[in-house]
Amino acid sequence: MQQQIDKIYAVQLHNEFGTERNAILFLPGEYHVDIPVGFYTSLTGLGASPDAVHIIGNVHADASLPHNNATCTFWRAAEGLSVTPTGGTMQWAVSQAVPFRRMHILGNLVLHQNHGWASGGWISDSLIDGTVDSGSQQQWLSRNAEWANWTGSNWNMVFVGVNHPPTGDWPSPPFTKVAATPIIREKPFLQVDSRGRWSVVIPELRTNTTGITWHGGSTPGRTIPLDRFYIAHPADTAAAINAELAHGKNLLLTPGIYAITEPIQVTRSNTVVMGIGFATLKPVSGTAAMTTSDADGIILSGLLFDAGEMKSPVLLEVGPEGGHTNHAKNPLSLHDIFFRVGGAGVGSVEANLRINANDTLIDHTWIWRADHGNGVGWDQNLSANGLIVNGDRVTAYGLFVEHHQQYQVLWNGEAGRTYFYQSEIPYDPPDQPGFTSAAGVNGWASYKVADKVTTHEAWGLGVYSVFRKPDVALTRAIEVPVKQAVRFHHAMTIALDDKGEITHVINDIGEAAKPKPRSTPRVTEFP
Repeated sequence: MQQQIDKIYAVQLHNEFGTERNAILFLPGEYHVDIPVGFYTSLTGLGASPDAVHIIGNVHADASLPHNNATCTFWRAAEGLSVTPTGGTMQWAVSQAVPFRRMHILGNLVLHQNHGWASGGWISDSLIDGTVDSGSQQQWLSRNAEWANWTGSNWNMVFVGVNHPPTGDWPSPPFTKVAATPIIREKPFLQVDSRGRWSVVIPELRTNTTGITWHGGSTPGRTIPLDRFYIAHPADTAAAINAELAHGKNLLLTPGIYAITEPIQVTRSNTVVMGIGFATLKPVSGTAAMTTSDADGIILSGLLFDAGEMKSPVLLEVGPEGGHTNHAKNPLSLHDIFFRVGGAGVGSVEANLRINANDTLIDHTWIWRADHGNGVGWDQNLSANGLIVNGDRVTAYGLFVEHHQQYQVLWNGEAGRTYFYQSEIPYDPPDQPGFTSAAGVNGWASYKVADKVTTHEAWGLGVYSVFRKPDVALTRAIEVPVKQAVRFHHAMTIALDDKGEITHVINDIGEAAKPKPRSTPRVTEFP
C-alpha cells in the first residue's frame, strides 16, 4: 500500500495542470501508512462512519510552492477517515477546491505549513478532537463541524452550524458565526458493508442543524446499491452515458478526463451523479458539459468542469431556462463541483455555472478562470461570468469565484442566500476602458444582485484585487439594490500587489482598499 501511495504522489506532487487523476479507497479497517495527498487525488474511507477506517500515521497536504506557500495547493480531498496523526497534529495546508468531509482527527489540525501563505478552505461534517489552527489562512468556511478549540484568524472566517465556534466577533477577530445551518443535504458517499456489498449513501435533508451527522455511528439517509449506477470510464462517450441515464441508471464517473462532444443530460428525479478522483468533464465541441432537467432531488457531486478551446455557452446548467417548479421538499444539490477556464490550455466559456432551478443547494464550489498556467490571458481564456443564479430560494455554502471578466456572480433569483464568499477579481484587465461596466463605473462588481431582486441575504464576504496593470480600478466589490430585505453581513475588501484599488465595499459604502498603505475596509451590516 505504501508503495502505491508513494507512486501516486510522485506523479501528483507538482502536477497542477496534469492529466492524471487518482482515487484511493480504503475498506474498513486499520492502516499504518503515511499518505501525502497531491493534486487530483481523493482519499475516501468506505465505512458507514469515519471511525470504521482508521489511519495511524500521517495524512497530509503540503505546500506545493516554495517557502511554505500553499496558495496553489488545489484539487485534493480527504473524506470518511479517522486519523491518529504522528506527533499529535495533522497538517492540511491547502487553498481552494480541497474538500475535507466526514473526517475524525484524533488530535490537532493545522491549516497551513509553518505559517506560509494559504488561501483555503473547507471543513464540513467533521470532528477534530483537539485544536484547529487556521494560522495564516486568508479565509475559511467551517460548516457542521466540531472541535475542542479553534485558533487563528485573518480576513474572513465563517462558521455555520458549528457547536463550539471560537470566541470573538466581527470585525476583530473577523469571525462570522451563524448558529445553525438552515438547510443541507450532506454529500453522497460510497460504502462497503460487512458482507462486501457496495452502495452509495444519500444523506437525508436536514434543517436548522449543528454539528456532525454520524454521532450515532452512521449518517441517516437512504442507500442505493452500486449496481444501480453506471460506472463510467474516460473512454465512454456522452451519448453512451446518456443512454444509461435514460434507462434509469445513476452515474459514477471514475478518475480521468472525459472529452464531451454533447452535454451529459440528467433528466430523472433523484438521479445521483458522482465523480471520484476529480473526474473531469471537458467539452470539446462548444456545448455545455452537463445539463439537468427541472426535477426534484437531482444530486451532482465530486466533479471538475474544464472549459474547452471551442467556446461553450455554459459548462453546467441546472434546470432549463424559465423553470418554475418548487423543489423545497426535495432540493437539487451540488457538492464539491469545481470549474476551471484555462491553465491546462486555452479554454473559453460564457458562464461556468448557471442555476435556473428553484431551491438548489450549492455545497462548496470553486469557479476559477485561471490566472496562471497555459492558455492564460485577457484574450485567451475567456469567461464572462462564474455563476449566474436565475432560480429562486437558491442557497450557497462556500462560494469561491475568481478572475472572470465581468460579474463573478450575477444573482437574478429571489430569496437567495450565501454563507461565505471568496473572490479575487481578474488580475489582467489591460486598461480601464476595457474594464468598464457602465458610464462612470470601473469594472464589474464581484457579487452583483440584480436590480429587480427584492430579497437576498449573505454572510461573510471577502473580495480581493491583484491588478497587474497600472491605472485599473474597481468601483464596487458588491453591487446590490437598496431594499430592506436585501441584507449583507460582514463584507471586506483588500488590494494586493502594488496597483489599483477597490473604491467601495458595497455600492458606495466602505472606504477604498488601496495597496499603499494596505488596509482591509469592512462593512459590518448593509443596509
